[in-house]
Amino acid sequence: MIAKTYRGRIAPSPTGYLHVGHAITFWHAQERTRAAGGKLILRIEDLDPARCRPEFCDAIIEDLKWFGFEWNEGPDIGGAFAPYVQGARCAFYLDAWQKLRAGGFVYPCKCSRKDVLEAGLAPHDENGEPIYPGTCRPGAGAIPAAKNSVLGAVPAAFKEQANRYPPQPADINWRFRVPDGEEMEFVDERLGRQTAIAGKDFGDFVIWRRDNLPAYQLAVVVDDAAMRITEVVRGEDLLLSTFRQLLIYRALKSSPPKFYHAPLIVDETGKRLSKRHAALSLRELRAAGARVEEIRGNFV
Repeated sequence: MIAKTYRGRIAPSPTGYLHVGHAITFWHAQERTRAAGGKLILRIEDLDPARCRPEFCDAIIEDLKWFGFEWNEGPDIGGAFAPYVQGARCAFYLDAWQKLRAGGFVYPCKCSRKDVLEAGLAPHDENGEPIYPGTCRPGAGAIPAAKNSVLGAVPAAFKEQANRYPPQPADINWRFRVPDGEEMEFVDERLGRQTAIAGKDFGDFVIWRRDNLPAYQLAVVVDDAAMRITEVVRGEDLLLSTFRQLLIYRALKSSPPKFYHAPLIVDETGKRLSKRHAALSLRELRAAGARVEEIRGNFV
C-alpha cells in the first residue's frame, strides 16, 4: 500500500496584519509538515469583504516569508489545486451547497445573529456562542443520530422539503441540520480523544450567509477536501468547530483529515492574545527591530 503524502496548510485571513499568535500556529503546521516530509499549502481565506483588503494579503505573504515560511503551493506560486484564494473558489462552494440542499441536510433561515442572541434564554456552547433554538427548522423531528460514525438516513420528508427550497442560496442564511443527540468523537493529534453531543454542545449552524457567500464551516471543508489536506493544524479555540465540519464531510461523503489543535498564545494573565493587540502583529514587531529567532524563542 502506497503511503499518502502528508499535505498541511496555513490559511490566513487578510482582515489585518498577521498576528504573532497566528504565525506561531502556522509555524506548528510547517514544522509538522517538514517532520512528515510533506507539502505545505498557503491558502488565503478572504470571505469577509467588509474587512479583507488586498494590501493586507500582500503584507501577510511578505511577513510569512520574513518569518521563515516556505510553501509548496499557493496564490503566489500556483499549484495543482489552484486557485488558492477563497474569493475565487465560490463555484466549488455553490456545488457543495447544492449537494447539501438536495440531500436534505440544510434549510433556509431568516434569523440574524441578533435574533438568535435575543431568543429568550437560549443555551450557549463552550465558546459562549448561543445554540440555535430551531426557530426556522422546518418539520418535526430530527435527523436520526448516526451509529458508529455511519451517516444516519435523512428522513424522506426532509428531502421533499428541500425540493421546495429556493434553487439558489442568495438573500437568506442556510443552516445545517445537526443530528440531535448524536454522540460524536474524534482523536486530536495533540489533545487526544474529543467528544461532543450534537444538538446539546452545538446546534444547527450557518453554512451559507445571506450576503451570498459561504460561511467558514463550509468553505474550509470544501477547500481542505479539494486540496487533499491530510492534517489540519490550527488553534485549540476551534475544537468545537471540528465537530460541525465532520458532519459536513460526512454529508458530502468526503474523508476528513486528521486534526492537531495547537495551544493558544496568551499574555501574562492567561488571556488570549488577539488581533486587537496590534503591537503583536509581525509587521509591528519587525518594525520595532525584533528578530525572527527571538520571536520564535518567546512563543514556540
